Amino acid sequence: MSPRIVVTGTDTEIGKTVFSAGLAGFLGASYWKPVQAGLDGDTDSSRVAALSGLSADRILPERFRLNTPASPHLAARLDGVRIDVEALELPPVDGPLVIEGAGGLMVPLNPETLYIDVFARWNLPVVLCARTALGTINHALLSIEALRRRDIPICGVAFIGDEVRDSEDIICAIGKVRRLGRLPRLDPLDRASLKAAFATSFNREDFA
Repeated sequence: MSPRIVVTGTDTEIGKTVFSAGLAGFLGASYWKPVQAGLDGDTDSSRVAALSGLSADRILPERFRLNTPASPHLAARLDGVRIDVEALELPPVDGPLVIEGAGGLMVPLNPETLYIDVFARWNLPVVLCARTALGTINHALLSIEALRRRDIPICGVAFIGDEVRDSEDIICAIGKVRRLGRLPRLDPLDRASLKAAFATSFNREDFA
């Protein structure tokens, strides 16, 4: 069976969208961002399209497109809509699918539902993206604990940033999770550099 993988993060603005673009291109997958909050400028889907090399039909439309770059529950309220989590059913696709969440696990979609609740319903393996900067140990271990409490399968942790091997090792040892690899900060960041980074930093078998 082709893998369906959820990509989430320990925080917002840590490089999760860049990682999702690289992973989708690496696996030849389709990409889906169920909820997009913020439509002024590039969206996450448009960034993934530019960086992944995927054809347009593999960038699936968002279920909810919200104007304000804010927590989805607030962005939805400002738009006068409510995010109906029952509408977040997995789309049928041929081949692998990479699904990108918004922010971290505890981001509210509406006053009753967190993103992690939807992940638990899907019961798909989760890749946790974690920065290598100071504070990552606490944030990563809390995220791992939250996933485990809901019996959500963890594919592993993908680190983003400069190498800090002690932090990476202790997270994986205490959290009892697999280290998938580390995506360095890329300059320039473009399709070619991202593809090369994934080829040298990650193994396809780890995402099967």
